[in-house]
Amino acid sequence: MEIRKATLMDCYPLAELALIAGEGIPAFFWEQSKENEQDILAVGARNLESESENFSYKNAHVATIEGNIAGMLLAYRLPSKEEAENLYDYPEFIRPLIELEQCVPDSFYINMLASYPQYRNKGIGTALMSTVNKLAQNANCQTVSVEVFGQNEGALRLYQRLGYHIVESRDVIPHPCHKYTGKIFLLTKAISHEVAK
Repeated sequence: MEIRKATLMDCYPLAELALIAGEGIPAFFWEQSKENEQDILAVGARNLESESENFSYKNAHVATIEGNIAGMLLAYRLPSKEEAENLYDYPEFIRPLIELEQCVPDSFYINMLASYPQYRNKGIGTALMSTVNKLAQNANCQTVSVEVFGQNEGALRLYQRLGYHIVESRDVIPHPCHKYTGKIFLLTKAISHEVAK
């Protein structure tokens, strides 16, 4: 397995993996912005081609096995309190996620972590997560943050096993684009300042 920075050529598989990681939420937004009969994956890939947005291939790393993309991590530094986004610019069901992000300004935020189904249980998530400490240091962050739906027990277990702790939560606002109810948890972990080998 190799971990590498994503390139512009990776945008289509990144969009596929974003659909897996986002569990219906990216599809909702991409559906809103598609033109005519355009495929939503094409919309997602186009969005990922952005050079300036956080949701960009520039903030992604991929895990490859025998040259094939098996999984991806999309992560970046969150804005400061002063740069925080207006909650009311977003649909109501997204606002709890934005509220949680705003609890940890300037943290290194794991937006998405996913692998293709055929590559599950091969350590891809753990391998991608092993890069986070160095990426957070490079972004001058002291803390790493991630949001997880409480009903996504596998993801919650992975992050807790890696030393992340629940620090805040919000109630899920049900929406047809995702299957979750209950809570969304915000987990954080202080980064290690060990010298990279």
